[in-house]
Amino acid sequence: MTTVGILGGGQLARMMALAGAPLGVRFLVMDSAADACAGQFAPMVVGDYRDHAALTEFASRVDVATFDFENVPAESARWLSGRIDVYPNPHALAIAQDRLAEKTLFGELGIPVPPFAAVDSLQSLEAAVARIGLPAILKTRRLGYDGKGQFRIRSRSDVAGAWAALGAQAPRVGLILEGFVHFERELSVVAVRSRSGEFRAWPVTENWHVDGVLSASLAPAQVDEAIAQQAVAHAERLASALDYVGVFALELFLRDGSLLANELAPRVHNSGHWTIEGSETSQFENHLRAVLGRPLGDTRMRGIACMLNWVGELPEADAVLGEPGGHWHDYGKSPRDGRKVGHATLCADDAALLGNPLRRVGQRLGREEQVAPVIERLGG
Repeated sequence: MTTVGILGGGQLARMMALAGAPLGVRFLVMDSAADACAGQFAPMVVGDYRDHAALTEFASRVDVATFDFENVPAESARWLSGRIDVYPNPHALAIAQDRLAEKTLFGELGIPVPPFAAVDSLQSLEAAVARIGLPAILKTRRLGYDGKGQFRIRSRSDVAGAWAALGAQAPRVGLILEGFVHFERELSVVAVRSRSGEFRAWPVTENWHVDGVLSASLAPAQVDEAIAQQAVAHAERLASALDYVGVFALELFLRDGSLLANELAPRVHNSGHWTIEGSETSQFENHLRAVLGRPLGDTRMRGIACMLNWVGELPEADAVLGEPGGHWHDYGKSPRDGRKVGHATLCADDAALLGNPLRRVGQRLGREEQVAPVIERLGG
């Protein structure tokens, strides 16, 4: 029986293990936290990702390795790749970990991006602001996620404050200034590429964020077919250039009928959780199929789906489970502010049948604001 090693033991690893069970796959998880939630479903090696002794034990017990979050040190993935197969490849991981390298690659591939500039001093920040204009966002090049490691600069008077907030991190993780995008919609393409180069994508998804954290996703996104095709084409070009194997998400902004790339997530992705119930093959199963060298599954949808993300604490499950097409996912985590603790997915045959269940769930849970933008997009 094949054993897949997963670097990172969060909810993505947990859902990967659940998806792999019907395939007859075993798992070994490595995480620095002994209480990582994937450990409830798979044995674990507890250790630092840079600890070669822990990595050696991990490598000796698995046939192939992958990861469930993008901040696994790329050098650790490279070290492992000298001993076992690692997918996605460490180069793709390294590119995704550096916003400057990522944006540069997008540009080289002809994928439009907002204006950006590397920043390593207050003087270079001031020069970048003068060139790019305001508003803009100063970000760490590495380690930032879910809105962390960012400072929005609205006026010249904010420049010194932005440097004071993030400048000390410049020598360690680097900084980048990006032009602020007054977008109309946030979209993502969740896609998969196999070892042989076969590429498939799920329908383009629209996403809504609150304080930088995903709140809701709707698939398929209610956008023109030409926009959806262009988004998938960007994702395919990126996957080919990186010789990528596995599932990834390309996050995009839609503005004035044009797409701008935001970032690459080199892993199964929050905006693809709806695929578990809403598509023929989930992102988690297809990721495993890809890294194991097996045929990819169909990515067609079974109607329409909305994913609601639960952050901080879980609401009452029965409000969702009482709905036709309602599905509940508890990540087995203790409640904590800002922590992703679960999600729900509501599925229906078409858009006209999804609005009322969403409205009822929002009312019963006191989360009308969370479901309102999705209902509005559905025309309700």
